[in-house]
Amino acid sequence: MTGLLHGKRLVATGVLTESSLASAVVRLARQQGAEVLLSSPVCRGLPLTTRMAPRLDVAANVLELDVTLPEDLVQLERAVRDAGWDRVDGILHAIAYLPDADRSGGFAAAPWEVVAPTLQTGAWSLAALVHALRPLLARGSCVVGLDLDAGRAWPGQDWLGVTQAGLEAVTRYLARELGPDGVRVNLVACGPQRTLLAKAFQGRDALAAEWDARAPLGWDAGDRTAVARAVVALLSDWFPATTGTVVHVDGGAHAVGSALRQ
Repeated sequence: MTGLLHGKRLVATGVLTESSLASAVVRLARQQGAEVLLSSPVCRGLPLTTRMAPRLDVAANVLELDVTLPEDLVQLERAVRDAGWDRVDGILHAIAYLPDADRSGGFAAAPWEVVAPTLQTGAWSLAALVHALRPLLARGSCVVGLDLDAGRAWPGQDWLGVTQAGLEAVTRYLARELGPDGVRVNLVACGPQRTLLAKAFQGRDALAAEWDARAPLGWDAGDRTAVARAVVALLSDWFPATTGTVVHVDGGAHAVGSALRQ
C-alpha cells in the first residue's frame, strides 16, 4: 500500500529543531512517500536544518533560502532544478520571526524596524515563496501554511498576531490567483505549541493551559501529531476542491467562547 503522498515532491521551510512543527510534518510526509527538499536561511538556521535533515530521512542538500533576501528568492527555482526536480507538488510555509526587542511598552509602542521584518517574514513571504516556485508548481499541487487563529487578540502575540491575520489574507488572494492553474492554497491554524518561537512569549504556559481547558477535545501543546496529519492530508489529493481555507486543528477551541461548561 502506497502512502498519501507517494510520488509527491515537497519543498519545506521551517525545519530547525525536533520541536519545530515543520519537522513533524516532514517526518510524516516522508513516511507517506513524499520526496522532500528542505530550505533554511544561511545565517540563522542552515546548520540547524542540516543537522535535522538525516533525522527526518531527507538526504538532499538543504537549499539556502532567506525570504528577506531577494537574491535567495530569485535563485530558488534554479536551486530546485539543480536538485533534479522539474516540478513541485507541494510547499510547506512554516516561517515566522519576531526580532529581539524591548516589548515592555506594549503593542502600540513597537517601532517599524521591529514590525516590518515580522510582517515580511511571516505573511508577505508566503506570496514571495509561491511566486519564486510558481513555474514549477504542477496542476493539482497544494501550498499549506501554518497559522494561529487570527480572529482574536491573544496575549503576548501582538504584531505576530497581526502577521497571522495578514497570512490568512494572503492565502485567500493566492487561492484566487492560482485556482485557475489547479493550485490550492490553505492554512492549518493550530493551538499553541512548544516551539522555539513560543519561548519568546511570556505567559505561553498559561495560554496553553487555558486553551486545553477551553477546547472541547482538549489540547496538548507538546503533541504535533494532529497538526502534521492535517497538513499532510491537505498536501495530498484528498482535498481537491479545498482552497483559500483555514483548517482549525486546535481541539475545537476556536469554536467556543469559554471554558465554563454546564
